[in-house]
Amino acid sequence: MTEKIFIDTNILVYAFLENDKAKHNRSKQLFSEIIGKEVFISIQVISEIYSALSKNGIVHEAISEYIYELEKDINVCPINFSIITKCLFLKKRYGYSYWDSLILASSLESGCEIIYSEDMQHGQVIEKKIKIINPYL
Repeated sequence: MTEKIFIDTNILVYAFLENDKAKHNRSKQLFSEIIGKEVFISIQVISEIYSALSKNGIVHEAISEYIYELEKDINVCPINFSIITKCLFLKKRYGYSYWDSLILASSLESGCEIIYSEDMQHGQVIEKKIKIINPYL
C-alpha cells in the first residue's frame, strides 16, 4: 500500500518563492523524496497558497498556473461539515489553532500517515494515526 502524506501550505509556498533559499531548496528536495507516495492537500491549503503568494507580489496568472499544476499531481480533499466537526474536536484536544486543526482533520480524513508542516509540533502523533514532520529541522 502506498504511503499517504499531507503537505501544509508553507511548504508549497516555499517551493514557489525563492526568498528563503534554504527553505526553497529543502521544499524542492522534499518533493523529490515523496515521489511514488500519495500526496494530499485540502481546499484550505489552496486558498492559503493564493493568499500567501499574492501577499508576496505574485500576479494572479502565475498563482493560478501554480494551483492548476498542483491539482494535476496532488489529491485535493474537500472540506465538509464532518471535517469541521473533527477539526473542532482536534482543536480542543491538542490546542492547535482552528486552521491548523482543520489541516489535521483533513489529513486524518484522507487517511494520511504523515503531515509535513513547519507550524506544528515536530514528531507529535495525532490520534495515533498521523505524525507531524517539520522538514526544515
